[in-house]
Amino acid sequence: MDSRAAVAAAEALAVSFAELAVVLRDGAGFSGSAGTDPLSRVADGFLDGLAVISRLDAKSAALKAWLAAGYSTAADALAGPATSPEDNTGQEMAVIAEVACALTVSERAAAALLAEAHALTTALPLTLSALQAGTISWQHARIMVDETVNLDRPGAAALEAHFLDPHVVNPARGFAGELIPGRFRHKARTWRERHHPVSIEKRHVKSAADRRLEYARTATAWPGSPPTSRRIRLPGSGTGPQPQPERSRAS
Repeated sequence: MDSRAAVAAAEALAVSFAELAVVLRDGAGFSGSAGTDPLSRVADGFLDGLAVISRLDAKSAALKAWLAAGYSTAADALAGPATSPEDNTGQEMAVIAEVACALTVSERAAAALLAEAHALTTALPLTLSALQAGTISWQHARIMVDETVNLDRPGAAALEAHFLDPHVVNPARGFAGELIPGRFRHKARTWRERHHPVSIEKRHVKSAADRRLEYARTATAWPGSPPTSRRIRLPGSGTGPQPQPERSRAS
């Protein structure tokens, strides 16, 4: 999505809000007529409003992802090339902090948004287009990002096309946006592991490496002691069976 497409997306949001206003106006102003159940018409109006809101949420999410990715690119260009790993980390933390402040979210949530926005704008064009059109939800888009994270470009494109391109050879039965997110994740993961079984091992190694706690000493350490860090392995991180604690039985 370029700047021209972003403007079109913003204009589409305005049109959708106008459609929502019409739905709400018709539902609130309906007084009933012969052969029509007024209460049923009002209930249908609420459901129509929810459907419009769902599409609005998806379109807004697509625009948010584009804006986040655009800011990250612009901030990197302004900062210039990093001269050291520490400088690079500092630049990344600054970008995350600015996005977190703009959205009033935690830095962890902002970092996740930036990573997802980067994937959508650089490697998953069909997903971003479907999100922009409102045919899939933000949850569906995040699932697509998760399920393609360890795949190469051709593999990610094939998985994306299988669920979002109706003209591809042997497409998925049913459009992705018509599935609830949990069902879509299951189908996407099943397809990925069937066509790219090596990703199972990569995901296992990454999960095992991430299954830990890290912390550093703070000002509460002894005066003059150097800062140190420790790593704690969580229960269940090993490959073998874990010992179970003995339970005392009441006599």
